[in-house]
Amino acid sequence: MTTLSVTARGQVTFRKKVLEHLGVKPGEKIELDLLPDGRGMLRAARPTGKIEDFFGVLAGKTKKVATIEEMNEAAARGWAGKVRVGKRVTTK
Repeated sequence: MTTLSVTARGQVTFRKKVLEHLGVKPGEKIELDLLPDGRGMLRAARPTGKIEDFFGVLAGKTKKVATIEEMNEAAARGWAGKVRVGKRVTTK
């Protein structure tokens, strides 16, 4: 367990190992959920994106055009927690 001190201004500084555990880098945000029993749940804030933000992200990166079947297969592997590394399929 890590104990942190609160300053007179009500501020807390997290130690580097805590931020690394959360996967938070300088400039990123942390979410704190206040629980009814006086506890809090802390986690890295991850931005939520819109599908429109993804459109065109790979445009011009390759000349290959995927068929709908290939896209469906890739999506199914992703939902199953499997990724393709080269010609191999592995589990995350």
